[in-house]
Amino acid sequence: MGFKDKFRYILPLLRNKYSLTFIVFFVWVIFFDSNNLFNRIQNLNRVHTLEKEIIFYNEKIKNDRAQLEELKSNPANLEKFARENFLMKKENEDIFIVGD
Repeated sequence: MGFKDKFRYILPLLRNKYSLTFIVFFVWVIFFDSNNLFNRIQNLNRVHTLEKEIIFYNEKIKNDRAQLEELKSNPANLEKFARENFLMKKENEDIFIVGD
């Protein structure tokens, strides 16, 4: 099957106004439209990333609420939290910070 035989099958498709309209529409939608294929792929990736962030932050909120309830329930835990996270100290006490 040579080039002329293949061209013989394609030429009637290009002469048909409906086929030509479909091809032009298809190319327009994929490359030139404001919602083209490339933008759709970028948006889907962005949605996937944002869904992961939603899951992460919901877990963080849940953990922070549990820690807050624990701090409200026991004053000793509050003192421990303040000492560990804000480097608070009692009088006549030295703090030594050991790096990772």
